[in-house]
Amino acid sequence: MSTTRKLIMTAGGTGLFKVAPGTWGSIPAVIIAFLLGLTGEAWILDWGMVLIVLFSCWTCLKFGPWAEQCWGCKDPQQVVIDEVAGQALTLLLLPWVWILPSIKWLAISCGMAFVAFRLFDILKPPPISSLQHYPQGWGVLLDDLAAAIPAALLCWIVILTLMPS
Repeated sequence: MSTTRKLIMTAGGTGLFKVAPGTWGSIPAVIIAFLLGLTGEAWILDWGMVLIVLFSCWTCLKFGPWAEQCWGCKDPQQVVIDEVAGQALTLLLLPWVWILPSIKWLAISCGMAFVAFRLFDILKPPPISSLQHYPQGWGVLLDDLAAAIPAALLCWIVILTLMPS
């Protein structure tokens, strides 16, 4: 069971990379969104992201205390399931009905969402930074979910500005 938990909490082991584990941990949600977007159906991509957000949040809250005990610190860097949740929420909030079925804009939007989420997750501008103080898995999770909102907003602005009508 602990091997399964570690695989889930580290997003398939991406959180075990020594350099930038949070960045590596954000990539699985982007890849899944891109693959789902290739169907050309916004609702498929949206539902996929909803499921990832819900599963990631549940896992983070359920096994967060276990992970902190396992790795011996609060919010261990190996645990990136919170990044998966935040990245998936960023992707969920994009206007896929306008973007799809364009593969070009699918790729641009996925890449832009990745960069924007990582930017806000790393910088953690107020009030995002204050959310880390919540106990147990909540502090680990809430800042990533909060970072998704300005990241998605930035993506919307770029998409509305650059995407041809």
